[in-house]
Amino acid sequence: MNVLPGFRRASRIASLEISEIVQLTEHAAALRAEGRDVIALSTGEPDFPTPAHVIQAAHAAALAGKTRYPATAGTPELRDAIAQRNGVTRAEVIVSTGAKQVLANAMLASLDEGDEVIVPAPYWTSYSDIVAMAGGTPVVVPCSMAQSFKITPASLRAAITPKTRWIMLNSPSNPSGAIYSAGEQRALADVLAKHPHVLILVDEIYEHLSYVPFSSFKSAAPELAERILIVNGVSKAYSMTGWRIGWGVGPAAMIRAMGAVQGQVTSGACSVSQAAALAALQGDESLLESRRETLHARRDKVVAALNAVPGIRCPTPDGAFYVFPDVTGAMQRGGYANDADFCAGLLDRAGLAIVPGRAFGLPGHVRLSFAYSEAELDAGLSRIAEILKGN
Repeated sequence: MNVLPGFRRASRIASLEISEIVQLTEHAAALRAEGRDVIALSTGEPDFPTPAHVIQAAHAAALAGKTRYPATAGTPELRDAIAQRNGVTRAEVIVSTGAKQVLANAMLASLDEGDEVIVPAPYWTSYSDIVAMAGGTPVVVPCSMAQSFKITPASLRAAITPKTRWIMLNSPSNPSGAIYSAGEQRALADVLAKHPHVLILVDEIYEHLSYVPFSSFKSAAPELAERILIVNGVSKAYSMTGWRIGWGVGPAAMIRAMGAVQGQVTSGACSVSQAAALAALQGDESLLESRRETLHARRDKVVAALNAVPGIRCPTPDGAFYVFPDVTGAMQRGGYANDADFCAGLLDRAGLAIVPGRAFGLPGHVRLSFAYSEAELDAGLSRIAEILKGN
């Protein structure tokens, strides 16, 4: 009797797993379900509700029958609204099921086996995995706390080879909160201008969560516009993580290629969610400022509290809602072998879930989100102080 062989993973995803962030968050939820007192400061999800007018717009769209298949690249109304904000045409905009799909579309549409993508570390965990899944080779460039977690022109120049296809930038950054100034972007653009084979992906999903002046890379280097893909969406600023709407703004030929990929994976993003996103972009945005002020105050509280703990050095992030402190001193004091061991110890001893820096390509650090309520932040910070001050 013939026996069918078991399932075998494709080689391109042989080492691919659910991100360590999700694993930690789900583990914390499981511990809570068992009755453990666990606080998770591990996810990048604002605790603010989706604005009421956005929900009302979605409800109205559903009642009006806008529940059919939308155009693959997005509804004309939403694409036009995004195009207007970015000074481009509708043909230069694609709407996807979250910013993550925009990234995947871009890599799948452009990478051949062995093409290289420069990924400054620390980076959002999915960057390197998406590149690998598309057949590319991530070229990770460590960017230390001493250089404000940002790639320098010299490091960029050294990383470029004939095989380089993209550089991926994230400003404001997840996990560090670093923001590239217009001058820093200009300096990078001067390097990239000499290498016309390198495309530039700039993830600006945290654009509206900036505590210093924000500059888009495209504004700083308009002459490179035909090589730039801007990634953005409504998830973070508008508290719409579950609505799954992100978009890409880039050259029309690139957007068409990304649409070809999307058409075979998901087709158009949820029609009702697109109506909600349109309402977010066209409605009253005064709440963005008040929410940014709330996050700004939380940031300052978290930074001060962590810097008061022996062995922790926490720089002040310029944007997003994360801190990315150096915990090597605390690891040594507590006898932890690495940052993953350190985070496991906090979860086991203090019931606190945060993410090790290794998940972002820069070990020796941890990421802690301050997109949580005051009560959760106070409790989490108290637990860190109690455990680490005793070491």
